[in-house]
Amino acid sequence: MSTTRLSSILPDLSPWHSSRDFRLLFFQGTVTYFGSFMAMIALPLQIKHLTDSPLAVGAMGAVELVPLVVFGLYGGALADAIDRRRLILLTEAGLGVLALVLLVNALLPDPLLWPLYVVAAGVSGLAGLQRPALDSLMARIVPHDQLTAAAALNALRYQIGAIAGPALAGLVVAYAGYPAAYSVTVAGFLASVLMCARLSPAPPSHDAERPSLRGIVEGARYAWSRPVLLGTYAIDLAAMFFAFPNTIFPFLADELDAEWALGLMYSAGAVGSLVLGLTSGWASRVRRHGLLVVCGAAGWGLAVAAAGWFTDIWIVLLCLAAAGAGDMLSGLGRSTIWNQTIPEELRGRLAGIEVLSYSVGPQLGQVRAGTMAGWTGTRPAFWSGGLACVGSVALLAALLPKLITYDADTDEDALRRRAAKEAAGTPG
Repeated sequence: MSTTRLSSILPDLSPWHSSRDFRLLFFQGTVTYFGSFMAMIALPLQIKHLTDSPLAVGAMGAVELVPLVVFGLYGGALADAIDRRRLILLTEAGLGVLALVLLVNALLPDPLLWPLYVVAAGVSGLAGLQRPALDSLMARIVPHDQLTAAAALNALRYQIGAIAGPALAGLVVAYAGYPAAYSVTVAGFLASVLMCARLSPAPPSHDAERPSLRGIVEGARYAWSRPVLLGTYAIDLAAMFFAFPNTIFPFLADELDAEWALGLMYSAGAVGSLVLGLTSGWASRVRRHGLLVVCGAAGWGLAVAAAGWFTDIWIVLLCLAAAGAGDMLSGLGRSTIWNQTIPEELRGRLAGIEVLSYSVGPQLGQVRAGTMAGWTGTRPAFWSGGLACVGSVALLAALLPKLITYDADTDEDALRRRAAKEAAGTPG
């Protein structure tokens, strides 16, 4: 294969070369995701160990939902009003404290159940505060024509943690116990805080208003006025609500007599995303990003349905990997549309709405999957949700056709945002 052809397939590293803050966030995110996934796997496993109940595990989604909604919306308004670097730093430190609570509880002779739910709610709230600041910062530190490449690289850092974290978490919990897994999480957040402290200040615009309900409503009205944005939010919500099965992986592993493969189940989706990410050079040349959103979400649903249908563990893992690739494809489209079209003065508040679209869905999906598994069994919870995902994506695409026809070269909002960024000066 020629060098030119190979470079057209491999990830576009332009954001890495052009922005120091992007490089810092890449390393910070890699470390944080690795430690977070250790706890993300250990926490439901510990609840399962203490209760042996799918409903108890699925209830994590319920306790995480309200803090995520409230603090996600408020975090979006806050990101438009204060220094985003400071907000990221403080919330990252808070997440580290909550990881320490998990460690202390796990070290007790008889670990308690209720702190696990309290920490899950706290993590959800802090993540809701932090994520809008992180997401809205990306368009400021990366040149406009490198936003798709930045989305692909950000997905890669997530996948590194999503593969290594769950795969090692199962081994660490099995051989060293829950305290060891939570210790890794605490160490990861400590390193992350040190890197966040090195980010450049990101103050708000001079005419920024104080966080308020009126400001949040203003952001929501803008989103409602943009059918393309509405389509990205609605399709992601539907896909995650109907086809997010992670919370019942431990029970599927039991049914397939493959407890040894639990860590692989959690990381299989990230493997599929990683394969797509490592061959994502073509994505920088795509202009119809709405098609990526729709096709990726439909592919995710089909693959999850197939994972619930087959009984061979290796085929199930392959299906989960295919689901991850579909999610990655949809995510590239969503992230690019958001960063290409949203005005800077509304970016934090719209990022808060984005947090709801791709975070509330999984939380509700956990509740749906756990409840369905308790009623009908684990495998029906998989395939019924996957098929419902495909149907809902098709319906939403038909109701919001502007998402399908979105073109970065002709969309008025994308062209307006490009001109504004060029006038303000491109980060170098």
